[in-house]
Amino acid sequence: MHDDRSITEQRLRRVLGERIRPAVRSRPVPLTVERWDAPGEPVPVAEALAAPYTPCAPGDAWGPAWGTTWFRVTGTVPAGWAGRTVEAVLDLGFDRMMPGFQCEGLVHRADGSEVKALNPYSDWVRVADRAAGGEPVEWYVEAAANPVLVEHRPTTEGDRLTSGGRSLYRLARMELAVFETEVWELVQDLDVLEGLMAQLGEDDARRHTVLRAVASALDEIDLDDVPGTAAAARARLAGVLASPAHASAHRISAVGHAHIDSAWLWPLRETVRKVSRTASNVVALMDEHPEFVFAMSQAQQLDWIKAHRPQLFERVKKKIADGQFVPVGGMWVESDTNMVGGEAMVRQFLYGKRFFLEEFGIETKGVWLPDSFGYTAALPQIVRLAGNQWFLTQKICWSQTNRFPHHTFWWEGIDGSRVFTHFPPVDTYNSDLGGAQLAHAARNYREKGRGSRSLVPFGWGDGGGGPTREQLARARRLRDLEGSPRVEIERPDAFFDKARAEYGDAPVWAGELYLELHRGTYTSQAGTKQGNRRSESLLREAELWAATAAVRVPGFAYPYEDLERLWKTVLLHQFHDILPGSSIAWVHREARETYARVGEELRALTLAAQTALAGEGTAELVFNCAPHARRGVPAGGADRPAEARQPVTVEERHGGGHVLANGRLLVEVDGRGLIVSAYDLEHGREAVAPGAAANLLQIHPDFPNMWDAWDVEAFYRNKVTDLDGLDALEVTDSGPDACAVTVTRSFGSSAVIQTITLRAGAKTVDLVTEVDWHETEKFLKAAFPLDVKAERTSSETQFGHVERPTHTNTSWEAARFEICAHRWIHAQEPGWGVALLNDSTYGHDVTRDVRPDGGQTTTVRLSLLRAPRYPDPETDQGRHALRFSLAPGATLGDAVREGHALNLPERALRGAGPVAPLVAVDEDAVVVESVKLAEDRSGDVVVRLYESRGGRARATLTPGFPVGGATETDLLERPLPPTAVGAPTASGAVPLNLRPFQIVTVRLHRS
Repeated sequence: MHDDRSITEQRLRRVLGERIRPAVRSRPVPLTVERWDAPGEPVPVAEALAAPYTPCAPGDAWGPAWGTTWFRVTGTVPAGWAGRTVEAVLDLGFDRMMPGFQCEGLVHRADGSEVKALNPYSDWVRVADRAAGGEPVEWYVEAAANPVLVEHRPTTEGDRLTSGGRSLYRLARMELAVFETEVWELVQDLDVLEGLMAQLGEDDARRHTVLRAVASALDEIDLDDVPGTAAAARARLAGVLASPAHASAHRISAVGHAHIDSAWLWPLRETVRKVSRTASNVVALMDEHPEFVFAMSQAQQLDWIKAHRPQLFERVKKKIADGQFVPVGGMWVESDTNMVGGEAMVRQFLYGKRFFLEEFGIETKGVWLPDSFGYTAALPQIVRLAGNQWFLTQKICWSQTNRFPHHTFWWEGIDGSRVFTHFPPVDTYNSDLGGAQLAHAARNYREKGRGSRSLVPFGWGDGGGGPTREQLARARRLRDLEGSPRVEIERPDAFFDKARAEYGDAPVWAGELYLELHRGTYTSQAGTKQGNRRSESLLREAELWAATAAVRVPGFAYPYEDLERLWKTVLLHQFHDILPGSSIAWVHREARETYARVGEELRALTLAAQTALAGEGTAELVFNCAPHARRGVPAGGADRPAEARQPVTVEERHGGGHVLANGRLLVEVDGRGLIVSAYDLEHGREAVAPGAAANLLQIHPDFPNMWDAWDVEAFYRNKVTDLDGLDALEVTDSGPDACAVTVTRSFGSSAVIQTITLRAGAKTVDLVTEVDWHETEKFLKAAFPLDVKAERTSSETQFGHVERPTHTNTSWEAARFEICAHRWIHAQEPGWGVALLNDSTYGHDVTRDVRPDGGQTTTVRLSLLRAPRYPDPETDQGRHALRFSLAPGATLGDAVREGHALNLPERALRGAGPVAPLVAVDEDAVVVESVKLAEDRSGDVVVRLYESRGGRARATLTPGFPVGGATETDLLERPLPPTAVGAPTASGAVPLNLRPFQIVTVRLHRS
C-alpha cells in the first residue's frame, strides 16, 4: 500500500481547523452591547447593575490595567430558531494561545445572580437547549482587564499605583448563534483520534486503522454543508472509537481541577474574583455532566466565595453534597512548606480542615499541594497528625538536575512518620486530557510492573476557567479506547485507595523533597519574609499570655475571634507565591502593610494580657515567651538560676580594630571591621578558620536563566566581590552589660551599617545589619568560614532539624547549593560545634574546603538580599534591618535555645510581682511550641511540644493550674490513643516519653 499518511494528516488538520470547527456555530446575529467603566477598584454587583451604560461595539478598546468594565448584552432569539440549540459567544478579546493570565469575565443575570465565567476556552453562554424563538436575552458581564505579565520582563504594570492608563483589550465577537451539536461531537471525535494517532508508532497497525477511518469520515463531509453531513462522518468513526483498550493499558484517574494561585501575577483582591469565576463555570458544567468530578483545595478560596458570592456558595455546597465538587488538601491555602514555621503549618491544617468539617461535614483525607517549591521533611508527621492519609505533589518534575525515581511511594519524615504519596507522571497539574499528555503519563510512569495507575488533574487554572466541556468529551471517548490509557473521572480518594491497594509496598523516600529549582525563593522579598517570621513569633506570644491571663485572671476574655482572624491573615500570606517572594509588586506592597497592622494588633493583645497578669505595682517584671528560661526569667522550660556574669570589656586590638571579651568569648574585630577571631574560652577553641574573616559581606551577580525572583543558578558563585572596604569603625557601646562595635561601609549604590555586640554572660556574638539596598540583579551574602570539620550541617525545620552533607559526592548533593533553614544552622565535629542564628533569614549555603595545614574550613553563608527585576522590578529596594548571631561552642540544644531567644525577645512591664509560667517542662530537649486555649472554647489548655534534638526524651509537663486530666490529641485537638502522654500525677504533673522529633499535643482539662 502506498504511504499517504502525511497527506491524510495534513488534510485532517486543515479541514478540522478551517471548516468543521467554524461550523459548530451557525447563523450568527449580533447582540447589542453597552458598557460602564467602573472607577477604581471593583464595585458590588448591585452598584454595577444600576450604573449608567453607554453604547459600544466589537472592536472597541477597553480596560486599562487592573480596571473593570461592565458590559450589558441584550438581544432576542430569532423566531426561526425554534427547536434549535442556541448559544451566545461573548469574546472579550481573548488570546486563544494563553488560557489564563489575561482578561476574564463573569456573566450575571439581571437579578445579579451568576451564570458562568468567560475565558479563552469557555467564551460561550447557553441560551436554550431547544429554543422557542423570540426569547429575550439580557446579561451583565463583569470584565477584568488583568494585564498580561507572563513575559518574564520587568514591568511597572504589576501594581495599580504604577500601571499605565492605556486600554489593553479590544472587544471581539458578541453574538447569538445556533449551536450545531452533531458538528461539535464530530470535532471531539476527530480531536481525540488525531491526538491518538500522533502518539502511536508508525508501524502500529492501530494508527493506520484510525487513519483510514478518519480519511473515510473526511470523504463524507460536504464542505458546503458540514452540519448536514456531520452525522454520516461520525458513523465512519464509530468503529475505531468503540475498539477497547488493551488489558494492560495504563489506568488514569482524571480529576477536574483549576490550580488558582491565591496571589501571583495579580493581587489578592483579583483572586477573590478568579475563584468565583471558576466555581461558577464548574457548577454550571456539573449541571450538564453528572459524571464530572472537580477537586478544589484551599479553604481560604471557598471562604472567599462564601463571603463575596453567597448564592454561588450555596450552589457549590449542593454540588459538594452530591459528591461532584470535592474539597481536597485540608489546608487554609496551598502554602510554601520550606519557610512556614512549625505552628503555622499546624494551623494551615487546623483551620483548613475545620472549615471543611464545619461548612460541608467533610473530613478531607489527603494533602493536595501540586505547586509549592519543595517540601519540608517535617511534613509527613504533620500530615498524619492532622488525620490525613495521602499526599499529592507535582512540582518535583521541574527539578533541573536529577529525575525523581518514583511516582508512587511512601514519604518518610524526620520522625519516621510515613505518608502514601503520588507524583503524577503527566507532569502537569493543568492537563487538557490530550493524547500527547496522556501518552506521556503512561510512558513516564516509573512504577511499571508493580503499579498500573496514576492521577491526572485536568482543567485550565489561574483564570483559565477550569475544566471545559471539550475535556469532558475527551474523557468519555478515552474511557476504554485502544491505543490509549484508560481514563476514568473519579475522586482523588478513590484513586489513592486503589493505588494503595495495588501497591501498598511502594518504595520509601526519606527526607525532604528538595526542588532543584526556585532556590532564590528562600531570599527574595526580605520584607515579606521578615513580616512572616515576626508575625509567627507575635502570634505565639499573644496566645501564650492570653491563655495565661484567661486561666489566672478572673473575667479576662481569651480573644478567640481576633487570634483566629490574625492567624488566617498570616496563613494566607504563606501562600506559595507570596512568602517565597515571587508575586508582583502590588502583592508584596500590601503584604508589608498587612504585616505592620498584624504586628500592631498582636502587640496590643499581648500587652493587654500581660497588664492583666502583672496587676498594680511598681516592680519590674520580665515576660519571657521563649520555651527556655534565660537570665532567671521563668518560661515554658526548665527554670534555671541566674548565672554570675563577668562584665564585658572592649580594648584596642594590636594592628587595628577592637577586642571584645566577657569571660566566655573573646572576639576580635580587625581594622576592616571583620571578625577574625571568635574564641570559645570554655573549650579553648577558635570558631573562625585560620587566615579567614567572619561576618564578611559578599556580593554576586544574580541573573538566572529565566525565573528571576524564583531562581539562583550555581554559576552565580563564579564571580564574587568581598565587601571589606571601610567607611567608619567605632566603639558605640562600652558598658559592663554589653559592648558594641559599629562598622559602616558603602558599595555600589548601597550602604550598610553593622553593629557587632557582645553581651555579659552570652555565648553568642550578635550582629545587626542595616542595609540601604539599591542594587539591581545582585545577591548579598554574609560569610562565616568556620574552623570545623563538619561532614554535615543541621538546619532547623519545623519541629526539628534536617541534616545535609557538606560534600558534593553525587549530583543530588551538588544540586543543593542553596538550602533553607529556619532560626539556625549548626555545624559540628565530635565534641564541638558552631551555630549561626538569624531572626528573619531562610536562604543559606554551605561549602567545605581543605586548607594547606590539613584542616577543613566549613563556610556557612546567610543569603540576605536579592534584587531580581521580575515580577517586581523594585524587589527589596530600600532599607532593611537583619539580625543574626554567631554561637561558638554551641551544641544542638544551644542552637535551639538561642534561636528561640533571638526571635522571641523579652518584654518588661511594671506590676505587682513575678508571673509564674502557665506550664513548664523539665527537659530542655522538649520544646513547648505553643500554649493556647482549646478551639472548642471549653477553657481547656492545649500545649504543643516536640523533641528537638533527634533523640528520645523523658520529661514532665507541669501545669501552673489545677488539672483534672490530660489527653493526647491530634492537631485538630481530637483525642488520640496515647503514645507519649502518661496519666497526670496527684499534683497534676504529666509524664512524657517522646520519640526523636515527635510532636505531641496535650489537652489539659481544667478542674
